[in-house]
Amino acid sequence: MGIKKKNTKNMNYDTKLLIVESPAKIKTISKFLGSDFKIMSTFGHVKDLPPKKLGISRDEKDNHIELEYVPIKDKAKTIAEICKQASRSGEVYLASDPDREGEIISWHIGQEIAKVFSDKSKIYRITFNEITKPAILAAIDDKSTVNMKMVRAQQARRILDRWVGYEVSPILWKKLSKGLSAGRVQSVALLLICNREEEILNFKPEEYWTITGKFKFQDSTIDAELFKIKNKEFKLSNKEIVDKTVALIKKENYKIQKITEQKKARNPLAPFMTSTLQQDAYNKLGFSVEKTMMIAQKLYEGLPLSDPDKPEALITYMRTDSLRLSDTALNSSRDYISQKFGSDYLPKEANIYSKKGAQDAHEAIRPINVEITPQKVSQYLSKDHAKLYGLIWQRFVACQMNPAQYFQRQVLIDGGDYLFKATGSTLVFDGFLKVYQAKSPEDDELTIPKGIKESDSLSLEKLDPKQHFTKPAPRYNESSLVKELEKQGVGRPSTYATIISTIQKRKYVDKDQKRFVPTELGKAVIKMLVEHLPDIINVSFTAKMEEDLDKIAEGKIKRDDVLNEFYEPFKKDLATWLGKDTKKEALKTNIKCPECGELLVIRFGKAGEFLGCSKFPTCNFTSQFKKDEQGNIELVKTEEPSKSDIKCPNCGKNLVQKIGRFGPFYACPGYPECKYIHQEALTMACPECKGKIVKRVSKRGAFWGCSNYPKCKFVIPGDVKEEKCPKCKSPYLLKRKDKEGNITLSCPNKECDFTKQE
Repeated sequence: MGIKKKNTKNMNYDTKLLIVESPAKIKTISKFLGSDFKIMSTFGHVKDLPPKKLGISRDEKDNHIELEYVPIKDKAKTIAEICKQASRSGEVYLASDPDREGEIISWHIGQEIAKVFSDKSKIYRITFNEITKPAILAAIDDKSTVNMKMVRAQQARRILDRWVGYEVSPILWKKLSKGLSAGRVQSVALLLICNREEEILNFKPEEYWTITGKFKFQDSTIDAELFKIKNKEFKLSNKEIVDKTVALIKKENYKIQKITEQKKARNPLAPFMTSTLQQDAYNKLGFSVEKTMMIAQKLYEGLPLSDPDKPEALITYMRTDSLRLSDTALNSSRDYISQKFGSDYLPKEANIYSKKGAQDAHEAIRPINVEITPQKVSQYLSKDHAKLYGLIWQRFVACQMNPAQYFQRQVLIDGGDYLFKATGSTLVFDGFLKVYQAKSPEDDELTIPKGIKESDSLSLEKLDPKQHFTKPAPRYNESSLVKELEKQGVGRPSTYATIISTIQKRKYVDKDQKRFVPTELGKAVIKMLVEHLPDIINVSFTAKMEEDLDKIAEGKIKRDDVLNEFYEPFKKDLATWLGKDTKKEALKTNIKCPECGELLVIRFGKAGEFLGCSKFPTCNFTSQFKKDEQGNIELVKTEEPSKSDIKCPNCGKNLVQKIGRFGPFYACPGYPECKYIHQEALTMACPECKGKIVKRVSKRGAFWGCSNYPKCKFVIPGDVKEEKCPKCKSPYLLKRKDKEGNITLSCPNKECDFTKQE
């Protein structure tokens, strides 16, 4: 790092340095500590494996594994500033997040601080589950050192992911398309989605029928469904059978066989952990998993309420698989329930929840102060922040309330060989439902006619036969995918959002009505990975690996033992794969090329997937395509490119509009003989080199830049209007559009404040 170590011997510095992961926490924590504390942020990770090489060495003799860490791009300055402050401080407290990622952040920045800090024994690691004064002060009193078991568990995950990414991705480039990448855990999530899609496509619907009867008793009626025939379960598979059954049912006489009434309790749900919060926020609020975690992060770090200068942390740490609640939380919630709802809603003892296999490093997700109700904070928070806080608060309070009580009824109606059943219930005590609403089958109410009793006769008024077809399991949405990942033991609370985000960014999945559909590219990648790496890209192996990572963090097994056990079969599978023909693969179809009659194949290019002739380059036919509900491929007719009035300066032909990776552009129709591509240009010259300023397009959108790039790097971000600034005479104005479509023009000169609406 090039930081000189200062001689601090016999020097007594009173300043204490506390280092957090996110700068958003600084204001919140500074309220609780005195002026002798200086709080700084690492802004996330400060070091990682090098971006352009593997960064992992493995000794073939003893199988020891070494990692090479380098400062992350643009973090050298952050490291230097923290070390400078540390060299002037008497004590250092490493207070990054209380998980594996936070542990390695503390380890990395602690290593750098140790180079300039004389007394290594005064570099402490502290953790807290909530950002409150008691929690912060307790953490400082309970100071420790970096947990190297957790560091090694994080390293193991990072090494596994780096091995898969660096070793497998280049093969995918050769076999399918450039720029592809493989992820150890993300690939298994994609496998689940692809397997579900395969189940749906192969599913054969089966016909079945139900029959509902309307029975009359005096002036009242009761609806009941055919339950058994000759005291056995049955299946009505077609209309012919149904018609015969209906005719026989009509001949019978009916009476009440049995009336059952009983009380049934419905227990409250456990407090939120990460996965259940993500699922409930998706189902009730429509939040994506990524959005939920971003909002929860802000609620944890602190947001301003009545005092804009004093943010308050509202919830405990939001990456957890624990259902445990502290004694303080339990006592406060019970006091609140007793005061606000009365003793009827309060259990005799606190409700205790647990989850098998939970790491249990943190509490469940809960509000820090139950007295800060959703109603109190709604005026200060954004709409989305208020909604999520309300959901967390309600679930927490409800989990410590008494069960809801239902009066459940069941009526059996006997008609010879035919038995009908009606069920339902009435809510008699709302219990936890007073705070937290959750749908349940018990919500279906059944009203029994007054005075009816067993053996009473009924008259059949109407029969309503209905045709149904069995349906396949639905495609995964974000909520159900998180639920399945957790059920299978794939991933951990901190990884679910990243998994879902990654498979979408890589274009391995699309969404249809908010449900995941694998793209042809995603299917091709999974097919290849499962074929060549079957021991690694599977659910059970990935789940076992997660368990092993937990055991490393607990100190039960060694990091390198787990990694070597993984690498040996992985290396063999890779060698076998690389030994095979590595020419590019294409997915075969049964559609014939309209130009030469050979079969078409699905190929993958920069602009996405397309159909091409299997005899390329002999036949150059290509086409876009779509799929119907059964997965059958249909050709999409390509529209003729629209001509423009712009002439090609090279050959004189009218340019045509084409669609590229970043949208429409104009090019010469004489390609490949003429490769001219039109670029929009400003009339003003580049202020730095007098070159032409042309419009460019990137993943982030359109911008203007000098045509002499990379020699000249002059750039104008966004759109412009070539109109002089009336105040400072700048040759152009920046053009920005808001969400409502209003356009604002402003001067690019930072010393000029001119702005106007267009």
